[in-house]
Amino acid sequence: MDGISYVDEGRGPVALFVHGAATSSYLWRNVIAELRGERRCVAIDLPAHGGSAPRDDMSLTALAEVVEEVCAGLGLDRVDLVANDTGGAIAQLFAVRHPERLRTLTLTNCEVHTNAPPEAFKPVVEQAARGELAPLLAAMLDDPQSLAAVAFGPFYQRIDDPVALVDNYLRPVLTKPGGGQAFERMLAGIDAKDLVAIEPLLTVLPVPALVVWGTDDGFFDLSWARWLRDTLPGVREIVEIDGGRLFFPDERAGELVPHLRRFWAAG
Repeated sequence: MDGISYVDEGRGPVALFVHGAATSSYLWRNVIAELRGERRCVAIDLPAHGGSAPRDDMSLTALAEVVEEVCAGLGLDRVDLVANDTGGAIAQLFAVRHPERLRTLTLTNCEVHTNAPPEAFKPVVEQAARGELAPLLAAMLDDPQSLAAVAFGPFYQRIDDPVALVDNYLRPVLTKPGGGQAFERMLAGIDAKDLVAIEPLLTVLPVPALVVWGTDDGFFDLSWARWLRDTLPGVREIVEIDGGRLFFPDERAGELVPHLRRFWAAG
């Protein structure tokens, strides 16, 4: 768990939250605010994000083992895992490697199978691979309104506080030593082969699963939620968040939480 920060609030059965690229545990603050009276909520900052230090290996498989490090370090034996964006890809890899850790698995809009990275996001990944993305974003840190619009505009229905998003998502990545380069390695390391390789294991994953999907996501189409439903034997239903975009767990937490409660109670 060296260099990994996390939020740990509340008491009760453990809900473990994993964010994706360019966000942090801050993504889950509204969900945690509703659940901490009944759950122990643990939200990881992936390497280079939030308060966590960068790591040399930022591949999806390495990040899945970071989740295992946190579970082992905190003594989390059985968790209800909830993930978003690239965190969903990490969660799938973690689930097939460590199914004994999971009580349930909830996936929101995320990379699935061959849609990693999504076609519409590939220019950003290519920019990162050339080492051009982090300097570009860093140059915009003094203009958080513009930076938030560029970096997060497609992923939110409405950005109410661009300064808070930049300060909690991008500034920690871009200002810590080696953070920008690690972030670029993470994006450049998103590779469909990692998810395609685990498809046979997903088809026999013995874990109850829920899929909650925003319907207005230009990167992770609803068809990928249906792929998960048809592939994961534990999926009981797809919950559609009408008009929700990629980061709906942040701005529409109040719609996600009741589905989590209902799913966990049935599990």
